Amino acid sequence: MASKRHSVLPGLGLTLGYTVLYLSLIVLLPLAAMVMKSAEQDWRQFVAVVTAPRAVASYRLTFFASLAGASVNAVFGFVVAWVLVRYSFPAKRLMDALVDLPFALPTAVSGIALTSVYSKSGWIGRWLDALGIQAAFSPLGVAIALTFIGLPFVVRTLQPAIADLDSGLEEAAATLGASRLQTFRYVIFPAVFPALVTGFSLAFARALGEYGSVVFISGNMPMKTEIASLLIISKLEQFDYAGATAIGATLLAASFALLLSINLLHWWATHRRQEAKG
Repeated sequence: MASKRHSVLPGLGLTLGYTVLYLSLIVLLPLAAMVMKSAEQDWRQFVAVVTAPRAVASYRLTFFASLAGASVNAVFGFVVAWVLVRYSFPAKRLMDALVDLPFALPTAVSGIALTSVYSKSGWIGRWLDALGIQAAFSPLGVAIALTFIGLPFVVRTLQPAIADLDSGLEEAAATLGASRLQTFRYVIFPAVFPALVTGFSLAFARALGEYGSVVFISGNMPMKTEIASLLIISKLEQFDYAGATAIGATLLAASFALLLSINLLHWWATHRRQEAKG
């Protein structure tokens, strides 16, 4: 007769019940309240609100800027994580701590700092302005802010995956005649791809709901630099709660669909890697 396996935590029933209760109170109930509030208005009014030109423009900027920021972080965040894991150099601990700076800074402070740096009179903005590129108070500024706040998600997700990567596999590939590009493509990239997708999805999800760091650098110009969260705040300030919740519900549905697709891609990549190992 098999002995009962000892576990520090209680049984499945109790822990599962606690998990469902906690998620319901923290996540499901607030989201359900938002959806119910948006359903109070007539269907035609709901469609008119969420498909208004100003709302559509905010959706477009929100998703494209979030996608751009997460994509940039996927590339350069990988480079940063690789350097921090694989190399030793002076001030490495300082650089590693700087990665978490967007976590520690209040988002409003981040927005003010980015606006100061990328405005026409800022340290970087003056050089971009000389090239005819406007960073602050433009869609580019929104993408810069979303890139800034998303970097830690990618780096911190990739670091454990890179640390667990056996360097002997790279040496074996080089011994067999593989080039550096081939080693990266067939050895390194498949091993870190699930973590990269996770980091990308976290950065993307964080960017979709960002407000504080964007409100200053964007300029909040309707149809130009207004993201969805800014439009929601604008409607709340006008006491248009039904309109704000309608846009929020639409953004929630679109975000859930995109994140579900990304998670399915992550599951597929992990499953395929396990099959390759087997």
